[in-house]
Amino acid sequence: MNEEPGRKRRAGGRAGNKSRAGSAIIDQMPWRIPVNPDRPTEPLDADGVQRMHKAAMRILREIGIEFLNPDAVAYLKKAGCKVEGTNVKMDEDFVMEMLSHAPSSFTITPRNPDRELIIGGKHMVFVNVSSPPNAWDLERGKRSGDFETFKEFIKLTQYFNCIHIAGGYPVEPIDIHPSVRHLDCLYEKLTLTDKVVHAYSLGAERVEDVMEMTRIAGGLSEEEFTAKPRMYTNINSVSPLKHDYPMLDGAMRLAKRGQPVVVTPFTLAGAMAPVTMAGAVALSLAEALAAVALLQYINPGCPVAIGTFTSNVDMKSGAPAFGTPEYMRATQMTGQLVRFYGLPMRSSGVCAANVPDGQAMWETSNSLWAAVQSGTNMVYHAAGWLEGGLIASPEKFVMDCEVLQMIQRYFEEATFATTDDDLAFDAIKEVGAGGHYFGCQHTQDRYSTAFYAPFVSDWRNFEAWQIDGAVWTPERAHRIYKHILEEFVAPEMNDTHQEELRRFVAKRKQEGGAPTDF
Repeated sequence: MNEEPGRKRRAGGRAGNKSRAGSAIIDQMPWRIPVNPDRPTEPLDADGVQRMHKAAMRILREIGIEFLNPDAVAYLKKAGCKVEGTNVKMDEDFVMEMLSHAPSSFTITPRNPDRELIIGGKHMVFVNVSSPPNAWDLERGKRSGDFETFKEFIKLTQYFNCIHIAGGYPVEPIDIHPSVRHLDCLYEKLTLTDKVVHAYSLGAERVEDVMEMTRIAGGLSEEEFTAKPRMYTNINSVSPLKHDYPMLDGAMRLAKRGQPVVVTPFTLAGAMAPVTMAGAVALSLAEALAAVALLQYINPGCPVAIGTFTSNVDMKSGAPAFGTPEYMRATQMTGQLVRFYGLPMRSSGVCAANVPDGQAMWETSNSLWAAVQSGTNMVYHAAGWLEGGLIASPEKFVMDCEVLQMIQRYFEEATFATTDDDLAFDAIKEVGAGGHYFGCQHTQDRYSTAFYAPFVSDWRNFEAWQIDGAVWTPERAHRIYKHILEEFVAPEMNDTHQEELRRFVAKRKQEGGAPTDF
């Protein structure tokens, strides 16, 4: 990645804190694929896991899933599933046989191979906010998404090393017609970033165009593209108990070419799922497993992951709630079951707050730590999400990246190592009783790297903060976001590949792009 604008060496003490808090200069962590060293939180005992599994299998066997795609139904009928119209029932033996083909982990390699990701095991990667129709920032307030704002978020996505994937559109650019929106958006994604990209499964043309654009951007032959994962899609079921036509169509197209598919039911307890969390999770698992079984039948061994988006609603208003105790437990339980099935898992960093305030951060932190506790491998909406997914905010994006960096630091062995050097007996002996450790050599050798160094947080006391203008956290985040945009430099790209990509976009626009009914 290009050197961060105005990057400085870290400074310690109060002067260092003032420098970091009082300017937009960011000393961020280097690019890495975080590895979670902790044992997952497991609220279910062995019997509970089996009860959840059997409940999901019973749903699939006795109730079935509606597959609103004739090709999908035909595949499952050929596989021996019980088919009645669009309803498909499948037994446990079939589901488990299909799951046995799926890899427990896989890589995704974007146009810059140095950005290759591992999805699975103890690895954990973070995805930008994806799909809000609106944006909000301190200067302009809430407004409909547009192309310029979309590009701002893509630049933030590239800039922050703790964001690994340029997922869905960070904000929907409604000033571009839907027939060609994917062409403009993916062109910007593929040129303003060198990270893994995503295709929306919203029609054959969009999926095929994104796969082709990814292939062109990487300078790949068709054989090289299909030889290993290069991009991915995420599909959602239509809870309860349905998979729609375009999502299945896109998923099947990617599976046939060996590209990963994340299956994420969107189940809100009390609305489109049972009010109990176990019932909501069981329903979610049944929906996810049905689609995974289909994809493994079509192309055994194709990379897949199960996503969870199980939370609850506010029973007073019916509005979605996120970062709740129920959301955390649902994520943890889903993690247990996904490990039981031997697949990678996706969850989300989400909140219901309308602005980047205290509520936004405690709900998002709950969601992110639930991801850590559940053994999540891919965290969607890890930075920038507000209003239950209706708003993307650059200030919230910056603030969330602070939390993501803290999680990465939490994973580092230095925070829990017990070597002789870490136990520091000699330093304890040197200082003795009643002394302090500021001046001892052990501290002097380590002070600049001993602890997490924030780029948004302000650790000064109230008086120092007040004298310096009493700037609240969202305002500091706003300054950082603006500075990043001012200094942003796009990553290098092969000129030939970029020109071919430009010609492809122009050609597809001339052909009309994707069909729409308006």
